[in-house]
Amino acid sequence: MSQLLDVSPLNSKDFALFGDVIEISGAPDKIINAGMCGRYHDRASLDFSDGHAGISLFDAKARHLPYVVDLLERHPAGSQAFIPMTQTRFLVIVAEDKDGAPSNIRAFLTQPGQAVNLHRGVWHGVLAPFEAPGLYAVIDRIGAGANLEEHWLATPYVIETVPD
Repeated sequence: MSQLLDVSPLNSKDFALFGDVIEISGAPDKIINAGMCGRYHDRASLDFSDGHAGISLFDAKARHLPYVVDLLERHPAGSQAFIPMTQTRFLVIVAEDKDGAPSNIRAFLTQPGQAVNLHRGVWHGVLAPFEAPGLYAVIDRIGAGANLEEHWLATPYVIETVPD
């Protein structure tokens, strides 16, 4: 048996509990490069308990509907940012923590040009590019010790539709 999970368009207000939406909005904070480039400055709060920030590349296979959400994970020692290098939309599944387990699971769909930074310790689904493969720059903690907790859901969720 499974439960339906609705998907909302990704926006900063609704996502704030879980992390940062990284995107261009409003006027640039600075104009640089002899007036040829707008800099949108410091759009995410990277947070690591130890170690250092590293940039990795993830080459992810496409996900399609219906999409089953049966595993959530979190990284207690550091935040994790996913920055698409392709124009592929992706599903972002997140949840609150209740007594060490995910609770109140939510689903968002990015638009091309949007990226996310998940706060340290936030439960989230696996990387899920929607309908096409995706290449991502991922900024997260590199260091000694475990930084991954997984939680398999007793009752999976299913996403059957997404917003246009």
